[in-house]
Amino acid sequence: MLNSLSGRFLILTVLFVMLAEVMIFVPSVSRFRQDYLLDRLERAQIASLALLADDMLDPQLEQELLENAGVYNVVLRRNEMRQLVLSSPIPQPISDTYDLRDPLASELIRDALWRLMTSDDQIIRVIGNPTRDAGLLIEVTMDAMPLRAAMLDYGLRILLLSALISALTASLLFFAVRRMMVTPIRNVVAHMQTYAEAPEDARRIITPSATVRELRDAEVALQAMQTDLTSALRQKERLAQLGGAVAKVSHDLRNILTTAQLFADTMEASDDPRVKRSAPKLVGSISRAVSLCEGTLAFGKAEEPPPKLGRHVLHALVEDTLDNERIAMGESRAELVNDVPPGLVLRCDADQLLRVVGNLVRNARQAIDATGKAGAVHVEAAETETDWRIVVRDTGPGLPPKARDHLFTPFQGSFRKGGIGLGLVIAAELVRGHGGTLTLVSSDAGGTAFAIDLPKGPARPRATGD
Repeated sequence: MLNSLSGRFLILTVLFVMLAEVMIFVPSVSRFRQDYLLDRLERAQIASLALLADDMLDPQLEQELLENAGVYNVVLRRNEMRQLVLSSPIPQPISDTYDLRDPLASELIRDALWRLMTSDDQIIRVIGNPTRDAGLLIEVTMDAMPLRAAMLDYGLRILLLSALISALTASLLFFAVRRMMVTPIRNVVAHMQTYAEAPEDARRIITPSATVRELRDAEVALQAMQTDLTSALRQKERLAQLGGAVAKVSHDLRNILTTAQLFADTMEASDDPRVKRSAPKLVGSISRAVSLCEGTLAFGKAEEPPPKLGRHVLHALVEDTLDNERIAMGESRAELVNDVPPGLVLRCDADQLLRVVGNLVRNARQAIDATGKAGAVHVEAAETETDWRIVVRDTGPGLPPKARDHLFTPFQGSFRKGGIGLGLVIAAELVRGHGGTLTLVSSDAGGTAFAIDLPKGPARPRATGD
């Protein structure tokens, strides 16, 4: 129970109410002490006035008046003259004197706390103003132990009452919070557990029912998330089934096309002019079909390992990538330029970054070659306090609208003849593995630019509001 929300709320409520009662207790006890002393002064004044009215009182009656007032001596100052009205032997010297004529609140609290902590039998002097202007001042001496005993009794009664009020208040708040917050939260948790058992079942999606605004907002957000997740799971299941079917078809089709490619290669040796003219086109078509099947199978089985991050000189990595591309480009008229600053060092997986930059450079070079004109591919880089940015920019014709709309969609983002639209998809996946993003910066008649943004720091959880 102590680990539950309602149990901890109960404990905190008791503690806070008790703290508030303690804050009230100290001034209450000091006020009780002041009233106690003023009461003794008033009693002493009544006894002294009785003696003044008849100065022939018997000593026994005088002692009875002192005992009734709870004091040893009474001094009354009237008409600028200090007069010892009532007196009796004092068992020990006076230890403290307290003036109640115009006390400060801090002094009253300090003296009250001191009296509670002092257990010695002491005699104190108390000075105050007589009631009803019956003199200039009145002064009494008295035993401090009865005062301390009365203060302790009063304090215990205050503490018991405070404990009772705390328990009652905490109980009421406990049941109120349990009904208004804990129970709805448990219902939400129960819905989440039920949904987790079969997330494809739309009947298990939560229906918002809470009356508390914040809880209802949470239920609405959970309902939207569960609805989207159920739809995504259904779509994923259909895509998985479709992917399995495509993989099987692609596997069988690849075997068939491989056989057809062998026959097409044989046809190229034929002496028939019509066969010679048709054979290259047939071979090219079959080669593209085989490439599509192999790419589909590779994408379906691809499981990229997490990047092995290390610090690398980016200029050298880019230069290796461009060298590999220069070897493969043949008679291409595209110029490959490394504009990366020589001293730039970044944290990445070198092999994966080579694949990403290589894919972007190859696409840019092929786009330039498709125009039949000369062009250039520039690889640039810069860094800020938070991230590194690598930009691959070309002077090609730009991407067609269809390619821009489906740039990172498998099998749909290809912009060249014979492409299967997987290069950018895999490149974006590799960049995401580094915690970064691959984005299209611009694409028009003047060329195309892609940007790779890699963060410098570790991933941080998203902040939440209170």
